Amino acid sequence: MGASVAYHLASRGEKDILVVDRGEKPGLGSTGAATGGFPAQYSTAINIQLSPTARSKLISFQDDTGVDPEYNPKGYMFLAESHETLEGLRKSIRLQQSLGLHEVKEVTLQEAVEFNPFINPETVLGGSYCPTDGFTRPLKILEGYRTAAERLGVRFQYGVSLEGFTLADGAISQAQTSAGACRPAQVVNAAGPWARQVAGMAGIDLPVHPVPRHVALTEPTDLLPSHMPMTVFTGDGFHLRVRDGRVLLIWTTHSIPEVTFDRSVDRGLIERMYERAVRSVPVLSQTKVDVDNSWCGLYEMSPDKTAILGKAPGLANFFLINGSSGHGVMHSPALGELLAEVILDGEASTLDISALSPERFARGELNPVNDVL
Repeated sequence: MGASVAYHLASRGEKDILVVDRGEKPGLGSTGAATGGFPAQYSTAINIQLSPTARSKLISFQDDTGVDPEYNPKGYMFLAESHETLEGLRKSIRLQQSLGLHEVKEVTLQEAVEFNPFINPETVLGGSYCPTDGFTRPLKILEGYRTAAERLGVRFQYGVSLEGFTLADGAISQAQTSAGACRPAQVVNAAGPWARQVAGMAGIDLPVHPVPRHVALTEPTDLLPSHMPMTVFTGDGFHLRVRDGRVLLIWTTHSIPEVTFDRSVDRGLIERMYERAVRSVPVLSQTKVDVDNSWCGLYEMSPDKTAILGKAPGLANFFLINGSSGHGVMHSPALGELLAEVILDGEASTLDISALSPERFARGELNPVNDVL
């Protein structure tokens, strides 16, 4: 997010931009733990609109930045295992098509098995499929925006932590870092799961909290084909895909009893994820899960699972690009451009971003929440 905002500001002529990252090198936060999924099949209008906006920028990304983001439209297939879930998918399909995502369609059980012959058909009723959904390489997106921004004069400081802000006259007048103090004209909070802590330094109570997300990695295998779409079991959110000759097993739970930034791997959970995978894709019983190379990252969750974008309430020069709730890397091309428009023009012109307003929580105008989409 920070690299995208910096690039989009610099590409419009801003010359004095500093990005501070407490990591010793790029990508040590959530970006490096992301799996690279890129769907447009959401149940809220703004997330549906952000995906094609970001995708159009990914298509021109190599021309714009010099780095191939490896956008690969292998498709996403959401599967329903109950009639209630299937009706929910149908409702989402109607909304998606009304907003221009005409390629998304409902699939029968037979069609679902044609897209992925390895699923257990005994539990699936049908689902939805979109061929332009797919995958990217998160660190390539970071590399592209970072290197292009540097060529435009943006400075990146690594191993430097933010320590606090000084406020004066309704604005941030000074930022203290471990490398010294500076007096920024504008400040952007792009701290991912740590966004609430950064906002708190400016006296803002930002409703963003971290949620651990485990990724179980199988041993190298050719049991599933590399062209397989991301396959999502919508009822409980379990999903899987093939990457680099292994299967990624992904199962996010949002019912964490307490806020934690712990990214250590729960080996018991990894084993349960493997057992869950075998129930839905029985052929995976012929391989094993590689616990030692599995990992855990952090989602930055907002109360309505939708990004928070715009000027922070009560501060004239503090801007937020937070709370994407697992959609951050994929939507970063769109959100970075939109926030640059807000900072430089006073409002966004590419999309109507009223649904992302930081003030929506105080107004009680949250976006509708769906457990998976």
